[in-house]
Amino acid sequence: MEEAMRDGVAAQRERLMEGLRIYGGHYAELSRRFAAWLGLHSTDATAVLEIAAAEERGMRLSPARLSERISLSTGATTALLNRLEAAGHITRTREHSDRRIITLRSGAHIQERADEFFGPLAHRLDTVMSHYPQDLLEQFESFMADLNSTMDAHLTERRTTTTPHSPGPLGDQPR
Repeated sequence: MEEAMRDGVAAQRERLMEGLRIYGGHYAELSRRFAAWLGLHSTDATAVLEIAAAEERGMRLSPARLSERISLSTGATTALLNRLEAAGHITRTREHSDRRIITLRSGAHIQERADEFFGPLAHRLDTVMSHYPQDLLEQFESFMADLNSTMDAHLTERRTTTTPHSPGPLGDQPR
């Protein structure tokens, strides 16, 4: 009985993960198209979206946190921010009492362009979500938060406990 339950959970996990992989592919393609629409490199557009999303949530986003969010080194993030600031897409401000802390802000036109690009999709998503009971959506939010914290913990653990393994030349492999 317990094994059948485990098998059922594993099968459901696989179905859910496949759905999330498909969603991730769609999200990546949408991000790529937004970048092209803005005339930016995809990494630059991703950074702009992260900055704008943090602002919408009322959160402060520092260069270090952005670096973590988009998986770039601090040096690469600095170069990216220099490009975005020179183009007028972002600003760096010192809003904290500790003047060393920098907050990233998107340019006013970025939010307008993002709303123009993503607005039709947001409307479609709102329509789809309106068909589901509020308590189910709240459970799904909780489920997604649990999945994300589990993935974050796993990634953190793997970052500190593993190193990439590269196979040796073909002649060095066991026969």
